[in-house]
Amino acid sequence: MGPPDYHPSLEFRPGRGLLVRLAVLVVLIIAAFQSISFYVESLWYGSLGFESVYWYRLRAQSILFLAVAAITAVALWAIFRLVTPPPGYSRRPLLQFGQEAITIPATDTLKRLALPVSIVLGVFFGIAFSSDWNTFALFLNRTATPSAVDPIFSRPVSFYLFTLPVLESAAGWFLAISVIGLIAAIFLSITDMTASFKGVSLGLTLVLAAAALQTFVSRYSFLVQDNGLFTGVRYVDENIVIPGLSFVIAALLMGAIVAAANIRAGRIRNLGIAVVIPALTYLVAGVIAPFYVTSFVVKPNELVREKPYIKNNIEFTRKAFALDHIEEVPFEPRVTNAVFDPAAHPETLENVRLWDWRALQSTLRQIQEIRTYYDFPDIDVDRYVINGKPQAMMLAARELSRTKLSSSGSQNWVNESLIYTHGYGVTMSPVSRFTKEGLPEFILSNMPVESTQPQIQVKRPEIYFGEITDWPVYVRTKQKEFNYPEGDANSYTTYEGTHGIRMGSFFRRLLIAWSTGDIAKVPFSDDITADSALLMRRNIRVRVSELAPFLLFDQDPYIVVGTDGGLYWMIDGFTTSDRYPYSRPLNLGDRTINYIRNSVKAVVNAYDGTVHFYIFDQTDPLVQSYQKMFPSLFADAAEMPDFLRAHVRYPELLFRTQAAIYSTYHVENEQVFYNREDVWTIAQQGHGQQGQAAADTIEPYFVLLRFPGDKEQEFVSILPFTPANRNNLIGWIAGRSDGDKYGTLRAYRFPKTRFVDGPLQIQARIDQDPQLSSQLTLWNQQGSTVIRGNVLVIPLEDTLLFIEPIYLQAERSPMPELRLVVLATQDRLAYAPRFPEALSQLIQGGAPAPVSAGTKTSETSSQPPPGTAAAQAPDIRSLADRANQALSDYRKLTAEGKLGEAGAKLDDLKRALEDMNRAGAPKK
Repeated sequence: MGPPDYHPSLEFRPGRGLLVRLAVLVVLIIAAFQSISFYVESLWYGSLGFESVYWYRLRAQSILFLAVAAITAVALWAIFRLVTPPPGYSRRPLLQFGQEAITIPATDTLKRLALPVSIVLGVFFGIAFSSDWNTFALFLNRTATPSAVDPIFSRPVSFYLFTLPVLESAAGWFLAISVIGLIAAIFLSITDMTASFKGVSLGLTLVLAAAALQTFVSRYSFLVQDNGLFTGVRYVDENIVIPGLSFVIAALLMGAIVAAANIRAGRIRNLGIAVVIPALTYLVAGVIAPFYVTSFVVKPNELVREKPYIKNNIEFTRKAFALDHIEEVPFEPRVTNAVFDPAAHPETLENVRLWDWRALQSTLRQIQEIRTYYDFPDIDVDRYVINGKPQAMMLAARELSRTKLSSSGSQNWVNESLIYTHGYGVTMSPVSRFTKEGLPEFILSNMPVESTQPQIQVKRPEIYFGEITDWPVYVRTKQKEFNYPEGDANSYTTYEGTHGIRMGSFFRRLLIAWSTGDIAKVPFSDDITADSALLMRRNIRVRVSELAPFLLFDQDPYIVVGTDGGLYWMIDGFTTSDRYPYSRPLNLGDRTINYIRNSVKAVVNAYDGTVHFYIFDQTDPLVQSYQKMFPSLFADAAEMPDFLRAHVRYPELLFRTQAAIYSTYHVENEQVFYNREDVWTIAQQGHGQQGQAAADTIEPYFVLLRFPGDKEQEFVSILPFTPANRNNLIGWIAGRSDGDKYGTLRAYRFPKTRFVDGPLQIQARIDQDPQLSSQLTLWNQQGSTVIRGNVLVIPLEDTLLFIEPIYLQAERSPMPELRLVVLATQDRLAYAPRFPEALSQLIQGGAPAPVSAGTKTSETSSQPPPGTAAAQAPDIRSLADRANQALSDYRKLTAEGKLGEAGAKLDDLKRALEDMNRAGAPKK
């Protein structure tokens, strides 16, 4: 006779039915609100012509959720039923407090609970897996890559991109439900007075089998394992660890068999044997053997052992980051008599980028914002054909800022949602031109937009979709929309685009208002009619990310002025993976990648928000699979209008990523790679007066230039390299943007045996120039701040030309002015207020001497002989007059841009002050 029950069996009471009905009601309410969201989302996708994309994604998530939830619920229900003790088993209390005890419910109750618990857990598993719908959709639409296989397992790359993520998810799922079953079995066995471990045996059988599958799949992770020295399988992994894991898998399966055989016997000793067998196997094959081989076989001969694996890492990393076809050109820059013929490079020199984007942005915010609620959030560089010749231009979109609108006292729902709905126009100015006042020489400017070039016109200047337009607005309402200020009055307009969610009936408006949070405004507004439209997701990065969440987008879109007079945003989209075999991982924002392709260009119409995705890399297997999934979302690059194709740029994010990888993986010799003999870093520069003291990494910059030996001018993104922990130049890389060369890289590699000045060393030469250094010091001490622009490094013939614009910004004025252009080669340095003057000085042999010889002689002859200073020293008044005259002359000459003569007057001022100090010193 078994012990008495301490707790009555669980029975359903009348109140429980009410709780169930309430729970069902809550679920229905949540489902109703969620269905509103689904409805409005479908309207938004439909307004863009991508409704099929939305339903595909929703269908994939739903199918995956239901499939995983159902399979998980059935599997767990079966496991729970199998590990539940038979009816009438002897129970002991789970917990006991004096005479009170808590016991496990009876078998019948446990069997009734198994189903709801399994369903709840299944729902959680389904939700977790549904968010990963992209992984399973890619697997079903996978593209084969038979030409590329890994050197260890001989699997194609497509296996790692498409199949392996699914295998990892499946193995993880199997292990998770097995662990849940084992925990339940252990929990129940604690109260089994017969000490039967039949349920635990079943749970352990499943866990060991799942662990075997997990171990099998985990072998492939060695191909992406970062080992410090290099990434991928090592000597010890291929020869010891991976074969050893096969023994571990066998031991796990053997343990599972032992545990399964114990289901009938239910002995705890057999469970111990089932666990010890794989544990000891792993200890020997996975710990001791690898340690021995690493310590006594690999370490004494590491280079010899690891050489083929280092080669694999170099080869696959270069492929993963599209560096395997980079054009590498040896380049020996001239270091003596480093001069070039300006007449041979007119296009390059005419497009030298003197405007730093920070300086231009500050200037535009002062002279082109027009009203306080506008902003220029970014400056873009692109090329446009002016009078038949390509010219580098800097463009900025004038966007409406909600933050500034709020601070201007115009914050209310009508203003933000109905009246102030869009920005207006762009500015365009050449990268190298200034007015006499030091301001940009505009091609496009003002409101309404004015153009100085008839071939560049903006006919649709309104910007409803931009980089900072992140709130919904309602258009085609009875309220006129503010367009731009016009004298004492304002110009108004009405949205004429065909896109947007039509408001329709009152009930439809109610649903839309609920989704946007305007439920208290929209249904009761007299301004919103059935023909009004909602423009939502107006931030262009959010817009494209919602349509294609599986792509990584560049965070720096750029605006294009079309030949049709429209404004368009262009955004680079990337396919990425972290499972490319033998490739080095790289942190990119909040994700880690080891494969990247710029496969997509997204174009957003700034007026009506129309989005197009163009495929630019048909060799990428990931984008091929996405195109199978969403045929209506993607178009071929050939379908892009010619006026947009002319403004395609090498993507900045890809260029930064490739430069970071190339700094190490430009080396193809395994021994050099192993010894870290030739590691590069992206060159640095300073932006303050003492450049080296506050150095930061140079950003990629776009320029128009003609490569040495080439005949055609190109628009390229460039970056210089220096050796690690040194400042001399060692390499230079360019991403090409034009024609058939689009998407290719060219790298110039400088000789290691020759010392070539880098940007920081050029800045050091500037700081060491007596006249220029004193000039910069004086500017910094007169209530102003010296700002140094980007140091450009441009190859001209066999000479490297360094260009640094220097700006002066007054403390009370946020608008910097270009005061100097400094040019340098390896043995020359010149500077002047304008680029042509500095170039002329550079070609003629450098900057003028700070003080002429005659001036020095005159000054020397006026000094008193030693020992008679007191007798012959001039009086304090005459010295003060002399100092005032020198200061007055210095200011006048500086304003006229005559820096050489101004430097001489600065020296006069210093000497006069020194004489005053001596004349005023007490006699001893």
